[in-house]
Amino acid sequence: MIRRLSAAAVVCAFAAAVAVHGEAPAQQGNPAKAAGTVLKGRAPVNKDVLKVSLPKAQEADLSNGVHLIVVEDHRAPQVFFQMLVDGAGGYYDPPAMAGLAGFTAALMREGTTTKSSEQVSEVLDRLAAAVAVGAGASSAFATVSGNGLTANLDTVLSLMADVLMNPSFPQAEIDRYKARTKAAFINQRTQPGFLAQERLSQALFGDHPLSRVAPTPAALDALSREALVEFHKAHYVPDRAILAVAGDISLEQAKTKSEAVFGGWQKSGASIAAQTAPASPAAATVSFVARPGSVQTSLRVGTQSLERTNADYDALTVANRVLGGGPTGRLFSHLREEKGYTYGAYSSFNATRVVGSWSASTDVRSEVTDPALTDLLDEIRQMRAVPVPDKELADTKKALVAGFALSLESPNAILNNYIERYIYKLPADYWDTYPSRIEAITAADVQRVASKYWAADRLQVVAVGDQSKVEPALKKLGVVQAFGADGKPIK
Repeated sequence: MIRRLSAAAVVCAFAAAVAVHGEAPAQQGNPAKAAGTVLKGRAPVNKDVLKVSLPKAQEADLSNGVHLIVVEDHRAPQVFFQMLVDGAGGYYDPPAMAGLAGFTAALMREGTTTKSSEQVSEVLDRLAAAVAVGAGASSAFATVSGNGLTANLDTVLSLMADVLMNPSFPQAEIDRYKARTKAAFINQRTQPGFLAQERLSQALFGDHPLSRVAPTPAALDALSREALVEFHKAHYVPDRAILAVAGDISLEQAKTKSEAVFGGWQKSGASIAAQTAPASPAAATVSFVARPGSVQTSLRVGTQSLERTNADYDALTVANRVLGGGPTGRLFSHLREEKGYTYGAYSSFNATRVVGSWSASTDVRSEVTDPALTDLLDEIRQMRAVPVPDKELADTKKALVAGFALSLESPNAILNNYIERYIYKLPADYWDTYPSRIEAITAADVQRVASKYWAADRLQVVAVGDQSKVEPALKKLGVVQAFGADGKPIK
């Protein structure tokens, strides 16, 4: 893909990344003589907006309703593919079986009506190919993804279709999966990061499906082959499936091969319940999860964010990058570089059809919990109160655009962009205009979205650690709700 960028654009992308990360650049000719280019130290920095030109996706519908997206890239004899099945993710788990979608996805590859788990693995190993199935705990989608050499594509696609359409869910594999997963559950509850994320998700979304971060032990205990078969039958249907393919293949070839392997996958005609927005938390809360004897504290500060199609998405992307989107973010610079509280401090956010979440996170030494939390909250407050300086804003935007341009070397990244555009019904030129939209974000835009989404009365604070070291800091923020590592309230 990068060949489709102009040479000047590639230099600009590299230069911007270098300028932000402060690394020594390799000299290429005499960039100081190029129009519009100035020297900053030894790094050439072009003030023009980076221009990118994505390869255009071609789209079609298969006879059974599967929507096909193809991005041709003939530089190497390989093909990547992803099939997303809307309605087969953890969002649609039965309330009493949180985790069923994930269990179903994990066990689909463990045997089909014609092949054992070992035979599936043997074929993939022999062809140096991959097929994987997954379903996020709160996602609306299940994903079947993989790759293979062009010469082996018919065999790999046929195997992928077999896994997708004909899983046999052998009882022996279910028993092994239960044993493995129970051990994983025990280990999970020893991890402060998991405990913090679980508590924050529940503070943000309550009992809404978006709060799910992992299966429940009760759901695992209740898991049966019949439940897997029924979930697969009801949710893995072509009516809402998207097949995205990138690599050494044309639309016509992809359509012909897909019709051949998915021909027996019949439409269900069943509708799917629309996703609903969760209620917003009524107020800011402070939560503590006890981890006796812990030498460090895991801190999370989060809020609900926005829906993916919200007009504030780009401005929040820039604001998040300024605050904590990497090693040049304010949180990293302040909490790690200046104060030495931690090895890292970051922020991130996601968006869905209805809403998403934003959070800042860090793990600090127990004895610095109080000043670290105070400084973290103060960095968020400054984003609301003070406009981002021009140079910091310009560097942030260039880093975002440069990172976007460089990501386009990956066929999977390009494919994901087109899947995202299709799922959220974004404009056809959405990614072509990404650099110019990011460049248009102003300091006032950043301050506005920081004030809107990171308002003090929206922030949910979570700390996991030793009670004697953590609670004094939390009590300064308000009433503290305490929980055990099992997730249950401490009375």
